[in-house]
Amino acid sequence: MSGEKIALVTGANKGIGFEIAAGLGGLGWSVGVGARDEGKRELAVGKLRADGVDAFGVPLDVTDDASVEAAARLVEERGGRLDVLVNNAGVTGGMPQEPTTVDLAAVRTAVETNVIGVIRVTNAMLPLLRRSASPRIVNMSSGVGSLARQSEQGAAPDVTGPLSAAYSPSKTFLNAVTVQYAKELRDTNVLINLGCPGFCATDLNGFRGVRTARQGAQIAIRLATLPDGGPTGGFFEDAGVVPW
Repeated sequence: MSGEKIALVTGANKGIGFEIAAGLGGLGWSVGVGARDEGKRELAVGKLRADGVDAFGVPLDVTDDASVEAAARLVEERGGRLDVLVNNAGVTGGMPQEPTTVDLAAVRTAVETNVIGVIRVTNAMLPLLRRSASPRIVNMSSGVGSLARQSEQGAAPDVTGPLSAAYSPSKTFLNAVTVQYAKELRDTNVLINLGCPGFCATDLNGFRGVRTARQGAQIAIRLATLPDGGPTGGFFEDAGVVPW
C-alpha cells in the first residue's frame, strides 16, 4: 500500500461522489467509499471493484463524532495515511427555503452537514493527511454559494438557483471556512480548495440538472491531483475560477 495513493470520498455511494471515487480509482488509487447507509455503500464498493477499482467501504456519518473518529481509525488501519480527502457529502436541508418562511430546522440541517460535517471530518483526517507527501483536500461547494453570482442583477435562475435560506448560505459558509483552513495550512504541503461541479442531475435536485454526475466529478479529480505548489484556498469550476 505504501506506493499507492489513498483517497477518501464522503457521500460516495451515488451521484457525484461515486463518480469522483471512480475517477480517482481509475488512476490506480485505493479509494474509501464513505457513506452512512451500509447497503448502498457496499453496493457502490461492489460496482467500483467490478470496474477494477481498489475500493473499500468506510461507514461514515459526517454529523456524528464517533462515526467520524471510527472512520479515521479504519483509514489508518488500511494504509497508515491519507493522500486525498474529498468532502462531498451534502444535503439541501429540505425545500422550499424562502427566507421569510424557512423552517429553521432546514437551516440547522444544512449547516450541520455541509459545514460542521466538513470541519469534523477534515480535522479527524488531518493527522493522516500530514503523513502524505502531497496531501490534498477538496471541499465540494456550489456556484449558488457565490455571493457575486447571487447578487448579480438579472442573473438567470440556473445560475442563482431557487430562493434558498439554508443550502446556498451553507455553501457560502463552507467557502469562508475553507479560506480559513488555507490560511492556517499555508506553510504546510496541504493544498485545500473548493470545487463547483455545476448543475448536475442528481438526487439533490430531483435530477433536474443539465450536467452528468461524471462531468461534475471532473473538477474534484483535477483538484485532488494538483501538483506540489499548486493553488490553495481557491474556488474553481471547469471553466476556471468561481467569483466569491
